[in-house]
Amino acid sequence: MNTPTSMTIGKLAQAAGVGIDTVRFYERSGLLGKPLRSLSGYRLYAPSEIDRLRFIRRAKALGFTLEQIAELLSLSHSGDRADVKALASGRLAEIDVRIADLIAMRESLAKLVEDCDGHGSVAGCPIIESVLEPAGSCAAQRSTAASGTTGKRRQAQS
Repeated sequence: MNTPTSMTIGKLAQAAGVGIDTVRFYERSGLLGKPLRSLSGYRLYAPSEIDRLRFIRRAKALGFTLEQIAELLSLSHSGDRADVKALASGRLAEIDVRIADLIAMRESLAKLVEDCDGHGSVAGCPIIESVLEPAGSCAAQRSTAASGTTGKRRQAQS
């Protein structure tokens, strides 16, 4: 069963530039198939799994979720470019929303930092007061409006 073309999990992980636990995680997630086992129980992987792991790693670096990566893997074998583009376009739109939210969050926080002189007791600190204000207060609503986060968007993100 241990053929010259099979490798252990450690050698596979090293060749693909990932950790052993990452290989096991992707296997449990279904992104990697169940490997053959040696007579002594060691996992034995085909060299083609190196390319698959590299594909997964690069797709993660582009921001794809594990579910989307599974779809990309499926499309890479028997899909259509239009489907791949649609998946990537959807992910790009999600990333754009996150970037807009982060920019608004940064602007809100920058304003609070600017408003705080950084001296004296914490009482009256605009940063602490903003964090402690109830969600329905005017300042909290301004902060939410400034961040561009609506209830609808927060629900969609959950």
